[in-house]
Amino acid sequence: MRYLHTMVRSSDLDATLDFYCAKLGMVEIRRHDSEKGRYTNIFLAAPQDQETALQSKAPLLEITHNWDPENYTGGRNFGHLAFQVDDIYATCQKLMDAGVTINRPPRDGYMAFIRSPDNISIELLQTGERLPEQEPWASMANIGSW
Repeated sequence: MRYLHTMVRSSDLDATLDFYCAKLGMVEIRRHDSEKGRYTNIFLAAPQDQETALQSKAPLLEITHNWDPENYTGGRNFGHLAFQVDDIYATCQKLMDAGVTINRPPRDGYMAFIRSPDNISIELLQTGERLPEQEPWASMANIGSW
């Protein structure tokens, strides 16, 4: 058995792709539009997985956008996506500068949580050892839920 992908639904494809690609830095690997099914599937990979994803050897994030409006609830019930980052503080600062709320700041130098425009919880984990605690993160409070 091999892990293939995780699927999340998007109610606003432009906002979803802006979040995952422009802000998180993921890369679109392939796209499929189904006129009959009235949906679009877009498969994204983390930048470091791009080459292996093109060879169908890396896990992907599948964004499913149904063309007919639907109200999606229960994003928290899904659980969360997790990404490893090289510098948790720099990543969170870049996301904040782009308008993303840091729901659980990286007070410990290792873990943070954010949410996508579709309310999907996303965990960010520091590569390797925890970074030394650093302000403003160390004293930053949680915002909302993650």
